[in-house]
Amino acid sequence: MNYFELFGFTEAPIIDKKLLAEKYFALQRQNHPDFFTQSNEADQEEALQQSASINKAFTTFQNEDKTIEYFLQVKGIVETDEKYPLPNDFLMEMMDINETLDEKDGVTVTGELSAIEKEMYAAIAPIIQNPALHHDADSLQQLKLYYYKKKYIQRILARLGD
Repeated sequence: MNYFELFGFTEAPIIDKKLLAEKYFALQRQNHPDFFTQSNEADQEEALQQSASINKAFTTFQNEDKTIEYFLQVKGIVETDEKYPLPNDFLMEMMDINETLDEKDGVTVTGELSAIEKEMYAAIAPIIQNPALHHDADSLQQLKLYYYKKKYIQRILARLGD
């Protein structure tokens, strides 16, 4: 099931949060299992599955990173468990940060990584905000690179929390 189709959205790497909430509540009013208690078993099961899909789509669309990932998966640009080679300059920068983890406090490292993330996002913001670029092969590859770099940074941040 395509979440964009389920919610009636155009496939895009960003979703209007206000519209998302409106669509979510409308879909749940139509499909929530509580409204099918007097229906036959098949209709109840269908309502349960539909409601679960609506909840999963809503959770995905609430998170910008998950929305980008899902968008790229729908486009066939990102595959589950894909091994994507990141650029050497980015890996060297991350290696430098990793080597200093013991020397710096978590707040400092988090700040450094946040600054890198902001710079990365600024580079892809025009793609995210311009629907005409959502189908451009080069733009999709830039989004893919952003997605994998961000994922790498998130793993470093998760280690800081350990």
